[in-house]
Amino acid sequence: MTVILVLGTFILFIALDYALNRNKAIRTVPAERAALAGSSAGDLVAGFRAPENVTYHPGHSWLMKERKHMVRVGADEFAAALAGAVDRIELPKPGQWIRQGQRVLTFVRRGQRAEMVSPAEGEVVAVNEEVLQNPALLRQDPYGKGWLLAVHVPDEESTARNLIPKGLIREWMRESVERLYSMQPTLAGAVAPDGGVASDDLLAELPEVNWKETAACFFLTA
Repeated sequence: MTVILVLGTFILFIALDYALNRNKAIRTVPAERAALAGSSAGDLVAGFRAPENVTYHPGHSWLMKERKHMVRVGADEFAAALAGAVDRIELPKPGQWIRQGQRVLTFVRRGQRAEMVSPAEGEVVAVNEEVLQNPALLRQDPYGKGWLLAVHVPDEESTARNLIPKGLIREWMRESVERLYSMQPTLAGAVAPDGGVASDDLLAELPEVNWKETAACFFLTA
């Protein structure tokens, strides 16, 4: 009987924590301050910002912890430049459960659709209505006003296992850029080495390149 009471109390505490946190959304820190706090020129890797205060999924989505069990999700600057001038962004609805690695972020451009996978598993608490109304924010401020989702993540430890280790972020980003340039050599002049700035729309000047297929290679949805 004692064991049952202890177990019941433990379950009650978990339920209360979930209920208290799930509807708080993102009100703790303004997006532009939270994601880029401490960001500097040192965060530039092969022309793309990769702030170390956010965590990256191999498919170029990112997450940043807001508080216990609550994260903000977005697309990194490399992904935003590859997506370029998208016409529309489609996101899951609040209340929807998403899995890490699931295709849940969609960019629509000239009738084509490119999907990205979620870096976290949990319940969508909020979506960024501002970026839905103005998709250009994705490229203008990918780590700030261009954030995409707020997600309640019950199992933070499990989520962390499949993300890029902090010490490997710069190497991983540089390898992604080099792989893109090896696929499309004409892009190699689009940005300077570290210290340069990435083009706003990497594939804009290459109409012969299949945007959807190229994006899928890096977003892990090919």
